[in-house]
Amino acid sequence: MKILKINNLVLLLLFVSTTLNAQVKNDEILMTIAGKKVQVGEFMNIYQKNNFKGENIDRKSLDEYVDLFINFKLKVKEAEELGLDTVTSFRNELSGYREQLAKPYFTDEATLERLIAEAADREKTDLRGSHIFFRVKPDAPPEDTIIAYKKALMVRDLLLKGEPFEKMAVEYSEDPSAKDREANQQHPFLKGNMGDLGYFTVFDMVYSFENGAYNTEVDQVSMPVRTEYGYHLIKIYKKRPSLGDFVVAHIFMTIPRNASADDSARIRKRIDSVYTKLQSGTKFEDLAKQYSDDKGSGAKGGVLPRRGVNRLVPEFIDAVYQLNEIGDYSKPVLTSYGWHIIKLIEKKTVKTPEEDKAELKQKVMKDSRGEATRQVIIARIRNENPFTENPAALKDFYTVVTDSIFFGKWKSDVVVNLDKTLLTIGTKAYKQKDFADYLTSTQRKREPENITIYVDKMYRTFVDDCLVKYENSQLENKYPEFKTLINEYRDGILLFDLTDQKVWSKAVKDTTGLKTFYQKNKKNYMWDTRVNASIYTVNDPNIVKKVKDLITSGSADADILKTINTDSLKIVAIESGKFSHKDNKIIDSVAWNPGFSAEMQINSATVFVYIRKVLKPEPKELNEARGLITADYQNYLEKEWIANLRAKYPVVVNKEVLVKIK
Repeated sequence: MKILKINNLVLLLLFVSTTLNAQVKNDEILMTIAGKKVQVGEFMNIYQKNNFKGENIDRKSLDEYVDLFINFKLKVKEAEELGLDTVTSFRNELSGYREQLAKPYFTDEATLERLIAEAADREKTDLRGSHIFFRVKPDAPPEDTIIAYKKALMVRDLLLKGEPFEKMAVEYSEDPSAKDREANQQHPFLKGNMGDLGYFTVFDMVYSFENGAYNTEVDQVSMPVRTEYGYHLIKIYKKRPSLGDFVVAHIFMTIPRNASADDSARIRKRIDSVYTKLQSGTKFEDLAKQYSDDKGSGAKGGVLPRRGVNRLVPEFIDAVYQLNEIGDYSKPVLTSYGWHIIKLIEKKTVKTPEEDKAELKQKVMKDSRGEATRQVIIARIRNENPFTENPAALKDFYTVVTDSIFFGKWKSDVVVNLDKTLLTIGTKAYKQKDFADYLTSTQRKREPENITIYVDKMYRTFVDDCLVKYENSQLENKYPEFKTLINEYRDGILLFDLTDQKVWSKAVKDTTGLKTFYQKNKKNYMWDTRVNASIYTVNDPNIVKKVKDLITSGSADADILKTINTDSLKIVAIESGKFSHKDNKIIDSVAWNPGFSAEMQINSATVFVYIRKVLKPEPKELNEARGLITADYQNYLEKEWIANLRAKYPVVVNKEVLVKIK
């Protein structure tokens, strides 16, 4: 029965609490400040956000916050009356904050999470691959695209029949690096890579190529993969656990391109001899400085900048994979550049899952894959709003847009008589003139292309931009929490700017007012009892008496130092000043009586204090307590300001509603 009573009591209390809360509605008027009504919802939102976040409301703290809230609103009202909300700097600052706050509304979180998870999975694996490239412009006519695709299929068929990938890359790839390039004035002879891309991992390639690579099995050749550059046939040779970022050092010996067999043998013998020295205990750093042909890294003990797998030739990376412990070094490794001995200096620092996710999110948003989240949002905006297009109005541009647009010289005034509606989003109509202005603002020098294809492409981006801008203009109407947040930022900026003018900067700049305030309140800034004294540290016991005699004769501390010390010997050190209790341990350890203290032995030196005068409590000078006095003056200015605002603007609090909240 007792348990039943307790349970019923709890239910009763919950009912009473719910009933009391129900009596206060968010749209009830809590107060009126300078003629502007403040609803309960606005006040409680700010109160709970800044104070207790779900805790029970304390009556005393609520009363205090009502006063703070009124002061806050009065300051904002004054800022508006002074026109601070129309100043360009204010508008720009608020616009910047709004832009940042709006970003989450244009990111599809589900798509973003999927892309982050995909990247997290891929960053665990490094790929070694090659490609054969068939160039196609991003907006090539269908016939050109089909020709390139069929050519890629033809080469793929040859590969599946056994033709070597390297041979096909040299013969068919339109990637210039696949073939040897003869020396000219711009560059020396460059040996072709025969399609070899070395090692790479997530974010190293454009996203569409990355997808094709990670979806291709080892020793297999992909179907043609379309990127913004054209089609690619991708062959994957290895998939390995990620090496991540790393720091290595190397001892390098170059092999000239035209080296004879004897020269190559001599260089091999030389690197082997260095390796033998290394095994016998000679320091890697010393050998790198003495023997490495890479003089830049050699001067640093062979250390190279931090790298990832895509930054070094594959033979080098294969050797790094074999180094497991910090300090391990490889046997001599031959690459296309020469011979290397490689030492592991540092492996990638392991991140927490939270750190890794945050870093991947930033990379996804900056990468081309981030556009996927934007397209999801654009599709949603299109579906959520009345949306109509007028294709006939677009066709007018096929004749008025000329090749001059590819040289950045097309002008929108040629469509001055075209005023048809091109598309409508919600209640917003976009005219042909809007699209013409868009074409003008985005034109740049580029390779000419088919006008119809170009206009259609630009129209698609125009529509996307219009959808985003329309949604952006509706955020405050669609999302009350966004509107509230923007208003808070707006009021906060106004409050900061005006408070700076009236209080913070004024207290610093108004030197006359500060001095007047100090004179009226100087007794609030008192020194305790102090001593005017010097602490003498004498490193030669035979000099102590001489120092004291100089003090007794009235010599100044500076003169004593000149008399006793020489350029090479610092026999005496002196610390002088006015000391309060707890300022200095030595001063606190002696009796505060004028004259000499007892001598002390500290770290083999003789130390004593000479007290010239015991100073009674007195007000601090303005410069001695300027920071504290300035802070108090700021508080004074704010109180005066608030009093003036309270007198200037009427404030009415609905006490019945306030009691309900309590």
